[in-house]
Amino acid sequence: MVGITNEEIAARLDRVESRAAIQDLAVRYAIAVDSRDIQGWTDLFVPDVNCGRFGVGREALRQSIEPALCNFYRSIHMISGHAVDFDGPDRATGMVYCRAEHEVGERWIVMAIIYSDEYARSDGRWFFVRRKERHWYATDMLDRPIGENSDQWELHLKPAALPSVFSSWKDFWELAGNEAVAKVTSHPID
Repeated sequence: MVGITNEEIAARLDRVESRAAIQDLAVRYAIAVDSRDIQGWTDLFVPDVNCGRFGVGREALRQSIEPALCNFYRSIHMISGHAVDFDGPDRATGMVYCRAEHEVGERWIVMAIIYSDEYARSDGRWFFVRRKERHWYATDMLDRPIGENSDQWELHLKPAALPSVFSSWKDFWELAGNEAVAKVTSHPID
C-alpha cells in the first residue's frame, strides 16, 4: 500500500483485532449466562465494575447476578448483531442485539433485547465497563408480544423500553402521522 505507514497499518490491525475481541465479549457473556458460569461472567467485566447498590467490583457483580439466575431454569441467549464505536485506542461503546429465551415454570419466555455497552482495554484485554439491558418484549412464546402482552415476565416489572427510546423511531412516526401508524398497528407505543 503506497502512502500508508507501518504505524497506520498497525493502528488499523489493532482496530480490527479490538473489534473482534469486543464482539467476542458478547458471545462469552451469553455462554456464561446460559451455562451458569458465574466466574466466567464476572471475569468479562473490569475489576472495578460499578454495580450500583451492590457496590463496586466483581464480587459485588456476583452478588447482583446470582439471585437473578434463580428466576429461570434454562436459558438461551442468541447474539444477532453487534455494532462497536471506538472512543480511542482503549475505550469503546457498542450496541448488541440478542434474542433470549428463558424457562420460567410452565412458561417459555421469549425476549428481544438490546444491550448498550461500554468497553475498556486493560493490559491488552478488552472488558465490559457497563451493560444496560433494554427490551422490545418479554412474553411467553405462545403469546404475541403486542400491546399489553409485550412484557409478561414479572421479573422486569416495567414496560418494554424499545423501540421508543430511539429518537429516530419517534421522529419517523411523527413525520408519517397517525394515519400511517393506524394502518400497521392497533397498539402504538408512546
